[in-house]
Amino acid sequence: MVEKRTRLSRDQVLAAGVELADAVGIEALTMRKLGEALDVKAMSLYHHVANKEQLLDGMTDLVFAEIDLPDDTDWRTSMRVRAFSARTAMGRHPWALRLMGSRTTPGEATVRHHNAVLGVLRRAGFPLALAAHAFSVLDAYIYGFAVQEQSLPFDTEEAPTELAQAILAQFPTDRYPYLAELTARYVESHDYNYAQEFTFGLDLILDGLERALTVGAAAYTPARE
Repeated sequence: MVEKRTRLSRDQVLAAGVELADAVGIEALTMRKLGEALDVKAMSLYHHVANKEQLLDGMTDLVFAEIDLPDDTDWRTSMRVRAFSARTAMGRHPWALRLMGSRTTPGEATVRHHNAVLGVLRRAGFPLALAAHAFSVLDAYIYGFAVQEQSLPFDTEEAPTELAQAILAQFPTDRYPYLAELTARYVESHDYNYAQEFTFGLDLILDGLERALTVGAAAYTPARE
């Protein structure tokens, strides 16, 4: 008796695309390789996605679906939770970074995510213009930190002591005293964790947004004619 093959679904195709991109990178992802991973012919994938761009749209949407949606606990806590969750998702899927802000046909999870972020800010009293500024600056920080974190030549959860010493040894400390001071005091410290810089920067941004909301909200409210 011939075993009947389970019918392939769009969800399976997208999930396999994410898994393959995690393993080989987005540049190496092809429909042929995806078909091989699913044990089907590449042409059969086009029953579920029209082309590779549609595949990337769906894969990106799956990454957005992994990010915790902000709730109405309070806007600052919500933005903080969302920022950490987004950074974690980007760390799991480095290939998604340059796709998450570039899709012209975003999926449902992507749109739901953006709407939820704006909704928390607006319900907290952010004028529309200030909410737009907040969304922009928070995303710029989260995405930018993720890019930098992924490009560093060391694990951000560990103090890069040996690497820092090797780099600094190439240059005279009397010529670069401030860099030497920073390296000696922080980078070589066993309790230093670069990943904690994310928290410091995020809190600075949230502090600034809180001040803008508290004392300067009127400046972001369009005047009525």
